[in-house]
Amino acid sequence: MSQAPLVLVDGSSYLYRAFHALPPLTTSAGLPTGAVKGVLNMLKSLRRQFPDSPFAVVFDAKGGTFRDEMFAEYKANRPSMPDELRVQVEPLHASVRALGLPLLCVEGVEADDVIGTLARQSAAGGRPVVISTGDKDMAQLVDGHITLVNTMTGSTLDVDGVKEKFGVGPELIIDYLALMGDKVDNIPGVPGVGEKTALGLLTGVGGGLDVLYASLDKVPELPIRGAKGLPAKLLEHKDMAFLSYKLATIKCDVELDVEIDALHPGEPDRETLAELYRILEFKSWLDELQRQAKSEGDSLVLEDVPAAKAEQRYEVVLDQARFDAWLKKLEAAPLIAFDTETTSLDAQQAQVVGVSFAVEAGEAAYVPLAHSYMGVPAQLDRDAVLKALKPLLEDPAKAKVGQHAKYDMNVLANASTPIAVRGVAFDTMLESYVLDSTATRHDMDSLALKYLGHSTIRFEDIAGKGAKQLTFDQIALEQAGPYAAEDADVTLRLHQVLWQKLEAVPSLAKVLTEIEMPLVPVLARIERNGALVDGKLLGQQSLELGEKLVALERQAFDLAGQEFNLGSPKQLGAILYEKLGLPVLAKTATGQPSTAENVLADLAEQDFELPKVIMQYRSLSKLKSTYTDRLPEQINPRTGRIHTSYHQAVAATGRLSSSDPNLQNIPIRTAEGRRIRQAFVAPEGYKLLAADYSQIELRIMAHLAKDEGLLDAFRHGRDVHRATAAEVFGVALDEVTSDQRRSAKAINFGLIYGMSAFGLAKQIGVERKEAQAYIDRYFARYPGVLAYMERTREQAAAQGFVETLFGRRLYLPEIHSKNQAMRKGAERTAINAPMQGTAADIMKRAMVAVDDWLQDSGLDARVILQVHDELVLEVREDLVERVRDTLRPLMSGAAELDVPLVVEAGVGNNWDEAH
Repeated sequence: MSQAPLVLVDGSSYLYRAFHALPPLTTSAGLPTGAVKGVLNMLKSLRRQFPDSPFAVVFDAKGGTFRDEMFAEYKANRPSMPDELRVQVEPLHASVRALGLPLLCVEGVEADDVIGTLARQSAAGGRPVVISTGDKDMAQLVDGHITLVNTMTGSTLDVDGVKEKFGVGPELIIDYLALMGDKVDNIPGVPGVGEKTALGLLTGVGGGLDVLYASLDKVPELPIRGAKGLPAKLLEHKDMAFLSYKLATIKCDVELDVEIDALHPGEPDRETLAELYRILEFKSWLDELQRQAKSEGDSLVLEDVPAAKAEQRYEVVLDQARFDAWLKKLEAAPLIAFDTETTSLDAQQAQVVGVSFAVEAGEAAYVPLAHSYMGVPAQLDRDAVLKALKPLLEDPAKAKVGQHAKYDMNVLANASTPIAVRGVAFDTMLESYVLDSTATRHDMDSLALKYLGHSTIRFEDIAGKGAKQLTFDQIALEQAGPYAAEDADVTLRLHQVLWQKLEAVPSLAKVLTEIEMPLVPVLARIERNGALVDGKLLGQQSLELGEKLVALERQAFDLAGQEFNLGSPKQLGAILYEKLGLPVLAKTATGQPSTAENVLADLAEQDFELPKVIMQYRSLSKLKSTYTDRLPEQINPRTGRIHTSYHQAVAATGRLSSSDPNLQNIPIRTAEGRRIRQAFVAPEGYKLLAADYSQIELRIMAHLAKDEGLLDAFRHGRDVHRATAAEVFGVALDEVTSDQRRSAKAINFGLIYGMSAFGLAKQIGVERKEAQAYIDRYFARYPGVLAYMERTREQAAAQGFVETLFGRRLYLPEIHSKNQAMRKGAERTAINAPMQGTAADIMKRAMVAVDDWLQDSGLDARVILQVHDELVLEVREDLVERVRDTLRPLMSGAAELDVPLVVEAGVGNNWDEAH
């Protein structure tokens, strides 16, 4: 039986390659981790491939080597290690050791020399060797026993492979490198001799440097370009050629204090590895470790993470006596964690299957109500249990905590015994989001792992995956009970950790208690209200869009001179660049000419017709598939309405987002987009009332910047874009042209989003120099804006975050990045986030105020949509003016700024008419 090969990993080579090949990855604290993750991924893959092999990961040691003494300029051209990579070296070394893998760093030699020595020793003893590297120098080591693998590309090099790749066998690789040199390592070689010439010389004379220099008289006759002049050049640089040979030769006799048999990997140090994964935020690997430990009856203790209670008392409640006992516990508890288990993720259609509660960490109960598999034990009556819980859950004075509680509130509101849950004081999803919107995902599994060091039971663990996945009512109570009880228990434990962290920053605690939590029942109500949609109108529009798409497809075929698949980037690229010869403006990561939207837009601007048609086709196709085809399918059969879901914990700046359907992305500037809005209609006897903030982010900018010019324009109700145009272009207000106003609008909004002179030039169609002059003039006229931007950049760099007017924070881990593009991106975010975040906070405060008024007044009016800076209400016709007269001041009064908050309101039979 053949021995398992010795596996030697060129750690230094992979560290650099992973750093340059993979997208940058950083932790929430700004620590770069991409190279570490790339190398560890590769090592894990290799270990799976060679589970029984001795194994060593070899890195270059700090300091010089014998080659520096031989040639002072060796590696002189190589730039110093980037700071973003240097900080990853120690975590990588620590992770490799914690994985139980032997790690070697030998002073005075390079990693190549250590690998070469071990490889030759192993091969001499008859054991095969696999060297994992991307370094071409290593090809000199290949023989019948030694093979190279490149884990990043999946390629393998044996003796034949080396010949095929380089044109010479392993025995001539050093000679090949000596002749052509190596720019990376600054091995000089012979000037003017490149790859082809070196290959021609070695194959032409049939040997290495010694044979070549003994056969210089044969060189002029070789079929090599410039062959006649080569002998003189080779003679002139003979010493350099032989020095290069020495520099390129891997030393295979390094004195090593290690035996090959001692290189078998040990057991991973789980505790150390878990701590490293926590710091590096490798969540899936940490989760994997936790689950392994859990399956073996063990647990991992992490720093800064509270230890779980040793005892978990989870109970499945099946009889009235136990339910009554739990009801008493709930009534006596100062805070209740609650959760529902249901048949669907759609809160408007889900049926309650069971409820779970926790009142102390480690103690929780699951009350099953509607499990329906064969042999299920008798359960308590669902309506009787809900009726018993109703007073408790509806009591606003009884404090409750949930994880994404809005879902549970909607499910219970729609239940057979409806419960209007009140008193939800905390939501762990929102606590995490307010604490740091960018630090982690805010789902329970991620939060439990991050803050409790606990791997939860996943739904897939008990329900299976894919088409055969069970719904919760089909899951046996033996699995369902611990899963559901854990949800409530983890929610309570998470709250205890997160609220303590929030209380330490009073401004953040205030954002949670005064903005986010009051909004939860408001959003729940808006989701349940839903919006009435005319499915027939959308169906008609789908037919019309289909006809337009067919016409555009024909037009594209005519312009291309052939039929092709408009949805295929490959086929489109071949038409645009190979057949039509359009200029290649950008390439994909794989080096292919790009057909991305921004590239097509640039080509369209250059008056190329086909890109224009493709853009139209893509736009209409997306509208059809996303809205006109899909919206009628999303009408709830129970209510006859569409019920979107609003998300509070997605956008980093605090803005709401929506899904199923996403109403934030319906285009408003195109006729087709407006027609979709026309399908959102008022029922008979009602009107739609749409109210939105006018230029809210610019007004916030004026307030934050305290710029007198901007403040004055807004205070006097002037058209701010016209006022800016007058200032920037040096003309009277009444002389501003529509083009000048358009350019001023681009400047006003562009600067908020950190637009450069290049970006502005492109948007308004002028030269970069002219755009820069506009920006300079803008800042000269509005110096407060420039001062605000500079002040914000400084604050962001000093404290690592920016804040809204109400104290919401956006952390910027990349603000200190050594990578200029990442740092500049963080600076742009720093300038924009306080405006966008403050606008989001104002809208949320307005929604709470409007909802409070509507609930108190009892008027026949309800909010049905929130999109960007707009609220849409459904109002009984005779109440429209009364509602509008109260709505506008309520929204305007959601914040006190140095300029008026202007709210515009329109009325119509559909959303488009009202906007």
